[in-house]
Amino acid sequence: MMFRPMLFAAASLLALAGPAPAADLVIAMPNWPSGQASANILKFAIAKEFGLDAEVREVGTMLAFAGMDSGEIAAVPEVWQPNFDDLVKRYGPDGSKSVVLSHLGVAAWQGLCATSDAAAAGIKDVADLSDPAKTALLDTDGDGTGEIWIGASTWTSTGIERVRANSYGYASSVTLVEAEEDVAMAAVDAAVATGRPMVFYCYAPHHIFNLHDIVRLTEPPYDPAKWKIVPQSEDPLWISKSSAPVAWGPVEFHIAYSAAFAAKHPDVAAFLEKVDFKPDEISAMSYALQVDRQVPADFAKAWIETNGGRVDGWRH
Repeated sequence: MMFRPMLFAAASLLALAGPAPAADLVIAMPNWPSGQASANILKFAIAKEFGLDAEVREVGTMLAFAGMDSGEIAAVPEVWQPNFDDLVKRYGPDGSKSVVLSHLGVAAWQGLCATSDAAAAGIKDVADLSDPAKTALLDTDGDGTGEIWIGASTWTSTGIERVRANSYGYASSVTLVEAEEDVAMAAVDAAVATGRPMVFYCYAPHHIFNLHDIVRLTEPPYDPAKWKIVPQSEDPLWISKSSAPVAWGPVEFHIAYSAAFAAKHPDVAAFLEKVDFKPDEISAMSYALQVDRQVPADFAKAWIETNGGRVDGWRH
């Protein structure tokens, strides 16, 4: 049969060609929109400035820190604090010193938000979530109990939101829902469009505040003496053993990079130290990917073209 020699010839050519060359570095990509965009921006910016080929790989933050510790992963674009303080302490200056946080950070915040319809119905403060008459308005499946989205199952913040729900007491009044962010944001869009009240975990910078009239629930102010989060790595029962009956404290996120990678490529490490994304840019990244459905790599290439001079400045 004639196709067999052709197959053998093709196989021989592939064998001679060998495996595809490995990338020069790996950038860990989070599973939220701005993290996906910024990871790709770093990929193409590093290629532009240093001629290095970066692989963008979707990796959870905990695994990304282990990868930076081993040298397999070079950088992570968004490390949120205090969410990942445990990892920062373990691998940073107080621990193995294998991971470095860039000095420049992006100011952020986290909490609970309500649609304008939920606020109009009287859900304005976290204490309102313990009132069954009010939380019944959040019911979407007809069981009489309201639902609140608290984040994706892989996010550390989701566990902390479960701790806060337990600490405030509203965990017994509502169903805490874990789902991917795109599913939750579609639910917010639908709730606003139909006038149905909805309460959900929220963070900023984020595009949702450019789309809808969203109200942040008021809470008791942050008190470090009351914020008792047991590190997840220390105890599998960390959620039940933690307590946080107050608002989140100061929040920011940074680029993190491997100390081993920095020793090998100090010029790239210096470049990462100068990356200065602004909150409104982070929101725009989120909007482009979540609302406009842009492909992260395509968005990043266009962003580099538009901001070429600025990217050059990060090198000098």
